[in-house]
Amino acid sequence: MTGTDTSGPLDRRAFWSRALRGWDIGFSALVAVAAVSMSLDAGSVTTAVAVLGALAVLVVGYVTVGRRGILRGDTRMTTTYVVLLCVVVCVEVWLVDLGPVLLFVAYSQIWFFSTRRLHGILWSVALTAAFVAVVMLREELPVSELPVAVGQAVAGLVFSIVLGLWVTWVSEQSEERAALLERLEAVQDELAQTHHATGVLAERARVAQEIHDTLAQGFTSVVMLAQTAAAELERGRPEAVHDRLTQIEHVARDNLAEARALVAAFGPPGLEHGSLADALDRLARRFEAETHVRVEVAALDPAATGSLAPESAVVLLRAAQEALANVRRHAGARRVRLELTGQDERVRLEVTDDGRGLPEALVEGVGLRGMRERADAGGGSLEVGAAPGGGTRVRVTLPAGGAR
Repeated sequence: MTGTDTSGPLDRRAFWSRALRGWDIGFSALVAVAAVSMSLDAGSVTTAVAVLGALAVLVVGYVTVGRRGILRGDTRMTTTYVVLLCVVVCVEVWLVDLGPVLLFVAYSQIWFFSTRRLHGILWSVALTAAFVAVVMLREELPVSELPVAVGQAVAGLVFSIVLGLWVTWVSEQSEERAALLERLEAVQDELAQTHHATGVLAERARVAQEIHDTLAQGFTSVVMLAQTAAAELERGRPEAVHDRLTQIEHVARDNLAEARALVAAFGPPGLEHGSLADALDRLARRFEAETHVRVEVAALDPAATGSLAPESAVVLLRAAQEALANVRRHAGARRVRLELTGQDERVRLEVTDDGRGLPEALVEGVGLRGMRERADAGGGSLEVGAAPGGGTRVRVTLPAGGAR
């Protein structure tokens, strides 16, 4: 065994560090009681001085060897202290009748400093054998008295071993629980960090999707309107340029309102002063004015939207915005139809156009993925496919009362 080997059924380094303060107090108290009782029992001053001198050696050994070995986790130092402890006990037993009082200190410290159960048993047996030998020599007992002395010593030995094994088992259980608690706390800290990181990523994704669905589309409208205004200006049509600049101003104001709502974590401005149907109607009129694509808003059923949860209304409005943005960018359509209906406690929004339809190898971009994620989070579904008669149909279905 190396000088720093603390392996075994119980990691003594952790046990020692946790229990050291209590053992310091217990050791000091027991040694003080032993010093008083044994010095009073000494038959002469010389014997009393010898008794106190041996105890002083024990205390110095505990502080400089035993305790330091505990702090370093050095089993060679702790073993050296156990040897010193046994020697001092034998000396005290030889000097005074009350010397066996130190057995209370010795047996307890043997089990405290032992790194294995077997070590504790062997050291207890060795101390008991030495104690019997010293008593036999000191008292000059005949061999016939040996069984009685050995029987008494064995009884004490058995008690100390049973007590030591029980204390060791309790210590092991305590250390195991402490280790489990430390691991649990570490896992909890790791989970907290993971949840925090996940929350940060989820919030980033949410903000990115909001920006894509609102500000990015607004800026796209501004760019397209500015390009149109420049073309009208080259044609010498100032009235058309004025109309486009007015539209740019309106889009910019809407974008500013969306940005403020996003920063303040409010709902979409379009839903603050009206229903979802009103917001869809305003969205359609603005889209129509900007693109000259005719937008029909149909079947706005008040019964369907009256109990609609605010979260669901936001999902449907964002879906309509993204669907119209895709029509603007990809469809080449002349007509678009927005239809909001309700049935069986579910609300359905359909956006259909008469454009060129879906490509054969459709790859979902940020917009479609965002629509699908919003619909899934709201307990609904998203369907993207061909519209009857050509073009594209986007259908979002949600529970009227929100996610279930």
